Amino acid sequence: MNIARIPVGSNLENCYIVVNDETNEGIIIDPGADSEKIIDFIDSKNIKPVVILITHGHFDHVGAVVDIMDKYGVEFYINEIEEELILKNTYVFGNLPKANHYLEDDQELEFAGIKIKCIHTPGHTPGGISFLIGDILISGDTLFQQSIGRTDFTGGDFATLINSITEKLLVLDDSVRVLPGHGDTTTIGFERSNNPFLE
Repeated sequence: MNIARIPVGSNLENCYIVVNDETNEGIIIDPGADSEKIIDFIDSKNIKPVVILITHGHFDHVGAVVDIMDKYGVEFYINEIEEELILKNTYVFGNLPKANHYLEDDQELEFAGIKIKCIHTPGHTPGGISFLIGDILISGDTLFQQSIGRTDFTGGDFATLINSITEKLLVLDDSVRVLPGHGDTTTIGFERSNNPFLE
């Protein structure tokens, strides 16, 4: 398995593509913008997309979903709470059709031979989901290198976010690599010791 990071859009949101090395099938996580850039990368590597997973519904994480769906005929998954906010045209949430499937806390999925555990991490948004893939955590906008997600948008709540991080993410092993929605990779151990919001 390997994971490619493609920064997209004006907010440099990290779109991740998780690839099974043996089959070259890929899971696309948070295609937020620049659909042509994402498609060009996929096609250049001969990756066969099988699904789109969404950490949360903000526009900078979902902007290329429809183009990717149309190009490859794949379905997308999101937490149902996020869909409700999207369908209400809530500020900073993107535009998406009804989801094909919904993500739930502690749900275990398998695509392209890759097992994924869903962890509900509300706070940045009410239905935010982090994805644990082996010893790698794709955290969306919940946890960043020495920072955390904003809580000043609709549905955000600081206390809820801190609780999500401490109760759901910091219980993971220190060696778990964190791939956030923006910025550089970190680890659970580094954030436990160095994140000023978690003191």
